[in-house]
Amino acid sequence: MQMESRFEPLSTVGHDAAAGVAGAQAGQVDGTARHVSGMLKWFDVTRGFGFLVADEPGLGDVLVHFSVLQRHGRRSLPEGTRLECLAIRRDRGFQACEVLSIDLTTAVEPALRDRTGADRPDLVALVDAAGPFEPVTVKWFNRLKGYGFLMRGSDSADIFVHMETLRRAGITDVEPDQMLRARICEGRKGPLAVLVEREG
Repeated sequence: MQMESRFEPLSTVGHDAAAGVAGAQAGQVDGTARHVSGMLKWFDVTRGFGFLVADEPGLGDVLVHFSVLQRHGRRSLPEGTRLECLAIRRDRGFQACEVLSIDLTTAVEPALRDRTGADRPDLVALVDAAGPFEPVTVKWFNRLKGYGFLMRGSDSADIFVHMETLRRAGITDVEPDQMLRARICEGRKGPLAVLVEREG
């Protein structure tokens, strides 16, 4: 597998230093750092790297090496974590050179570092706060990004649904306009489906 040869470990760099990384790193095509946000597709703890699916269409996957997580006190992150970072283009694609923010609210599993539960959503509390099951329609779902949105007839607000919520219900795939039933609560960023089931 050729994937390991794609990355080179980076020291954490600041905004002013990011553009200067080009001359110091072999195989780099463009030393201009650009702001990238997206969702972590996976992270291999043993190999020490993973890939971010960028929100920007056509940008491709962004390699995230564990060295850029160190200033945040981490060596890895769970699938589904939202990241904002600075990235530079190398000959095989973009690589994060600095992580600006980490959002674990959509992560599939808790981050290993956090033993207190401060960063992780409390699923039991969310379920307790959710309403009864109600009919919803799939607006869209992106398996690569690991999340999507539902709609209900009572209002037009998008309802966030994570892939792990579907997995817990034994649902592996959904299509636009598919009918489901969901228990919904108000999350930090809007309506959130905490339990789903197939209609009927």
